[in-house]
Amino acid sequence: MNIKELSSNYIDHIENIKRYSPYTVKSYKTDLNQFTDFCIGKKKTDVDMISEKFIKTYLMKLSEDNLDKRSIARKLAAIRGLFDLAFKDEVIKTNPAALIKNPKSVKKLPDITSTGEIVETFREVEKYEEDPLQVKVIFELLYGSALRVGELCNLNRADIDLEKKTLRVTGKGSKIRIVPIGDKSFETLDNYLSKFPIKSSIEPLIKTKKGGRIYPRLVHRIVNKYLALVTDIKKKSPHVLRHSAATHMLDNGADIMAVKEILGHENLSTTQIYTHVSIERLKATYKKSHPKS
Repeated sequence: MNIKELSSNYIDHIENIKRYSPYTVKSYKTDLNQFTDFCIGKKKTDVDMISEKFIKTYLMKLSEDNLDKRSIARKLAAIRGLFDLAFKDEVIKTNPAALIKNPKSVKKLPDITSTGEIVETFREVEKYEEDPLQVKVIFELLYGSALRVGELCNLNRADIDLEKKTLRVTGKGSKIRIVPIGDKSFETLDNYLSKFPIKSSIEPLIKTKKGGRIYPRLVHRIVNKYLALVTDIKKKSPHVLRHSAATHMLDNGADIMAVKEILGHENLSTTQIYTHVSIERLKATYKKSHPKS
């Protein structure tokens, strides 16, 4: 089978069968397009021509191009998925990617912002927005309910239970979880729905000015704009609000298993990264304020 055809089949598989998020599908598509272009450039157009050594050569090239290890690991995940499917469907007899390990990298603790900076963000929104409700709802749900940006954009009116103060969130792999809405977030959301009533249950919860569904790039721009006014952390993406929510919950004594469920993590180890953030914050506070530090 031709490598481009296999790549197309795999993208169709993760989009329609595995139900990966649109953002993940887009990333994998880009990664596999780069890989197939490399294969074609090296005249390895047939899947059977690609060996473990050849894939390692490609990964070495990415490293020589100064791509960071995390990005290389993601590209390898796409390649591994591609050949896993080919092997499962008996397109190939041996899987050339099966034994290739991810590049070793030091786990970087996620950037977070403080609760004070979150409050300050809302003041800035009031200053700069003619109608601040939409932006406030975006921040409230990203931080208050610790949503991923894709989860926020995919919310429909039917996903909100105003009586129970909960959200039905469709996470990675189309997994559904129920997430609580805090009192402050609920108040903002209730005001938003009163001002911008939604007629149909299948309509998007948050819309653009033209009436379409909000999209990740727009949310990135909004969040970046207002975080830049209140914090000097390097990353100012929507995910920072999710990181911050998780860390603040643990700082305030939340049970780690409950935080895992709210975040929609499959593995506890993913949630545990936030316990490290909390410990590092504690150390930093101690060093800054204790006379014996």
